[in-house]
Amino acid sequence: MFKYLKRQWKYFVAKISGRAEANADPKVQLEQAIGEAHSQHKRLKEQAANVIANQKQAEIRLNKKMEELGKLNANARQALIMANDAQQAGNTDKAVEYNHAAETIADKLISLESDVESLKAMVLESTQAADQAKAAVKQNSRLLQEKIAEKSKLMSQLDQAQMQEEMNSAMASLTESVGDDVPTFNEVQEKIEARYAKAKASSELQEVTVESRVLEIEQATANVAAQSRLSELRAELGLDSGAATSPVDAGETAAQPSEG
Repeated sequence: MFKYLKRQWKYFVAKISGRAEANADPKVQLEQAIGEAHSQHKRLKEQAANVIANQKQAEIRLNKKMEELGKLNANARQALIMANDAQQAGNTDKAVEYNHAAETIADKLISLESDVESLKAMVLESTQAADQAKAAVKQNSRLLQEKIAEKSKLMSQLDQAQMQEEMNSAMASLTESVGDDVPTFNEVQEKIEARYAKAKASSELQEVTVESRVLEIEQATANVAAQSRLSELRAELGLDSGAATSPVDAGETAAQPSEG
């Protein structure tokens, strides 16, 4: 049961982390990464400074020991010279004292020489460590500058990506439905084109109706003119100007004999 709960908890944490990662702002993450790189470089410089400081301290201690060693060597030589002078002068007691002093100085020399050798090894190691620390700081500084330069490039690419995503979204909204109450661009376009076509058709039908009425009027006008002209002709011929005589009636009238 415990293992199951532990496994479920890990799954939950991974899921939440995944969502947070997906919703995180890349620009903020990039700034955080550069900030962390600056912090790491600062810590590296502090560590390198400590290493170099240790090397400097070792050099100072070595230099002091070397000065002491030089003084002791000079004192040991002087003690031997004075012991020899006292011996030649017949002052045996002073010669013995000077020899004891020289031996004491020699003991200090042996101990000091051991310290000097240890300090030399320490200085050598600390110098190598300091050189490595300097090289590490220099290399990390170069990498940091590259990251800063890459940051500008990534920021530009991110802006371009966001612009392209906005454009893709805008283009998609022209053909994809964005909600139950909001029509797509194509749907609106089809409605407008259908309405325009219907209005255009009605206009054309209206024009046809008007033209037909005009034709009727023109035809009626022509008929009136033709009847008027026929009336004039009948009057000239002495025909009945009343109702129009049919061709059969006109023939019968012509066949009747005239009086007298």
